[in-house]
Amino acid sequence: MTHTFLMEAGRWTLQGNWLERNSLPIVVKGKTLVGWSRDNWFTMVTKLVFPGSETEEVSLQYRGRLALGDRQYTFVLQHSQLGRVEGEGWVAQDSIVQRYWVLGDRQQRRSGFETLYRVNENTYHLTSGMMAGHFLISTMEAVLERQPD
Repeated sequence: MTHTFLMEAGRWTLQGNWLERNSLPIVVKGKTLVGWSRDNWFTMVTKLVFPGSETEEVSLQYRGRLALGDRQYTFVLQHSQLGRVEGEGWVAQDSIVQRYWVLGDRQQRRSGFETLYRVNENTYHLTSGMMAGHFLISTMEAVLERQPD
C-alpha cells in the first residue's frame, strides 16, 4: 500500500476527539501542511483548535529527513505545549508510526506516539497519546482527509 500522508506534499484537515486524564472528550479540529525539499527533507506544520472549549490551540512544526527507499526516519519538532522534541518514525505497510520525547525534560519525562493508519489515498485514521513517565496524560483520535490542490 502506497502512503500519501507525509510521503507527498499536501494539505490535510483533521477532525476528531481529544481526551485528557479525568476529563470528558472534547472536539478537536485542525489543518496540516506537508512539504518536501529536493534533498529528501520534509516539513510538516499542524495547528489544532478545540471549538467550544477553553483549551488552548496546539501548534506543531516538524522537520525531518527520509531518504528515498528508507522506511525509518528521524525528526525534530517544536511543540507549543512540550517545547523542543526529537523523534523517530517508521513507515509500515499500512501505517506510519512515530515516537517522540521532550528534550531536557528529566523531571517529567514526557514523550508521545502517533499511529496514522491508511484507509485510502485521501484518508488516514490517527491515534496519538502523550505520556509523563509511565502515565498517559492525553490521547487523540481523529480522521485526516487530504484536500484537493
